[in-house]
Amino acid sequence: MSVRALPPTKLLAVVAPVSFVGVGAYLVATIVFLRDPGSTTVVLGVVAFLLASMLTERFPVPVEGADANGVSLGFVFAVAALVLFGWAPATFVYVTAPTVVAIIRRNPTIRTLFNAGAFGLVGSLAGWVLTQLPGASAATPSAGEILIQVSVTAAIVYTVNLLLVTAAIAASGSELGYFKLIRSNVRWTIVPFTLMASTALMLVVLWQRTPFLFAALAGPLVAISLYQRSTHKALDAIRLALTDPLTGLGNHRHFHERLQRELAQADEHGGTVSLCFLDIDDFKRINDQFGHPAGDRILSQVSARLRQGGESFRLGGDEFAVLLPNMDEQQSLQTARSIVQRIAETELGKTGAVTVSAGVATFPQHGRERDSLIRLADSALYWAKEHGKNQVRLARADVAELSEFRRVASGVDRVARFRAAASLARAVDSRDAYTGSHSERVASFSAQIAAGLGLSADEIELTRLAGSLHDLGKLAIPEEILRKPAALTDAERLVLERHPQIGYRMLESLGVDPIADWVLHHHERWDGHGYPDGLAGEDIPRGARIIFVADAFDAMTSDRLYRAALSFEEAVAEVERCAGTQFDPEVVSAFLACVEAPLAVGV
Repeated sequence: MSVRALPPTKLLAVVAPVSFVGVGAYLVATIVFLRDPGSTTVVLGVVAFLLASMLTERFPVPVEGADANGVSLGFVFAVAALVLFGWAPATFVYVTAPTVVAIIRRNPTIRTLFNAGAFGLVGSLAGWVLTQLPGASAATPSAGEILIQVSVTAAIVYTVNLLLVTAAIAASGSELGYFKLIRSNVRWTIVPFTLMASTALMLVVLWQRTPFLFAALAGPLVAISLYQRSTHKALDAIRLALTDPLTGLGNHRHFHERLQRELAQADEHGGTVSLCFLDIDDFKRINDQFGHPAGDRILSQVSARLRQGGESFRLGGDEFAVLLPNMDEQQSLQTARSIVQRIAETELGKTGAVTVSAGVATFPQHGRERDSLIRLADSALYWAKEHGKNQVRLARADVAELSEFRRVASGVDRVARFRAAASLARAVDSRDAYTGSHSERVASFSAQIAAGLGLSADEIELTRLAGSLHDLGKLAIPEEILRKPAALTDAERLVLERHPQIGYRMLESLGVDPIADWVLHHHERWDGHGYPDGLAGEDIPRGARIIFVADAFDAMTSDRLYRAALSFEEAVAEVERCAGTQFDPEVVSAFLACVEAPLAVGV
């Protein structure tokens, strides 16, 4: 194994001592070998092993999961050379081959020095241990002694090399800690290195019988290489199918598979799983102002910081997800806040700082099914976006209803749209101080008044829909204000009177333009003394004028926490009295015509 290009300033504590000691050991080994090269057979063997090692270094075997460039079959020749020729010739071969290849490839100097040092250190250590083993000085060691020598040498070369390279990778800022990296690398390299150790044993046996029979090992070495390459290609194809090419994070498909697996495990063992959705704030502005290459850089930099929070995925565009197994809602909220803060504090070059908004949902507290958990997290994210950005919000059922309504509101299915509106209206009513289904009744009153005014069927249905959503903005009003069992203070009333603007902002992007305007102005008075804009007379949209009458009538006939309801007759008389001041006289006339029947509430 060989380490990737490394930043020297961060790795000095690892690179400097390994390079200094290992390169020194290599130089000593080279001098010793050149002074006493041994027999012609040894010299020819060293040359043959050196050429074979250089060839294998030139074409390393990729190993899935190991945080390295791959493994070299030069391991076979290094182990065999140590057993056959001793530490000096073997260390010369072991270090020279990868160093020459690295120089040809123009690898970074620090990387080349570190790898040379690691190999020199490993070769010297393994060579010294070999001298302490049985049969080390024998001209013809027994089969058992050869087995011990090869096994111990292979174990030392593999283990020490693994420890040194992993230390450098960990020091370079890897997401995983040192011991996790060790476990990961062992998992993926132990099999190919075991196969290579057995091949080294065969090479030693063949060499001792007839030196140049080692050419017969070409077949097994090629087989190992082909096996590893085919396995790596298959795994690489799977990884590509599950990976976003720009950020390296898991893609949309991978996210759904992993979430489903974690939910199944949590359900089986009674655990928790939290899901965090994130979205870059104002990302379109970044693309428009600085161009898409700058936007891509932002996506890559944000994704790098998401990895520090948990298993991360890019769902598409500027939308991300972080999977947080075994975290309850408070732990996941804290983690999400740290991610948001970390990104906001990061300097991202000429584009300046960027922020993200996040929504969190937890299994099983917020939802038990995958789709419902996703919908809740997405709704919480939308809520964070709508209320200031650069923040985290926990899932809420009423906000999820809003997300669902946004999805169906622009569709052609009118029944689905009204069903979603009714569901959202129930969520609003559940937080308000009214008794019963206030929004549903206002929708019904509004539709009947619209019919009485002779509006078209489409306009009547739009009025019904707007009536059901007229108090949508109250989702953002604190519940202590909505349910206060006494008259509101001036400050509290100002907060409550913001609900038309909030509802308008929620609805304006849905593609049902009149509804947003009607919701915005449904507290405007005919005499111009209403809010939020103080419109008067015909300047107030007719739909808003209709909803105002229906809303006021239902409010008067509903019990409140701080007063009892008016009777039906008293409320009708009050509406009639306020015609021309508070209410549109024409709308009041249509209303009175409706209530002369009796009124079919809820139809």
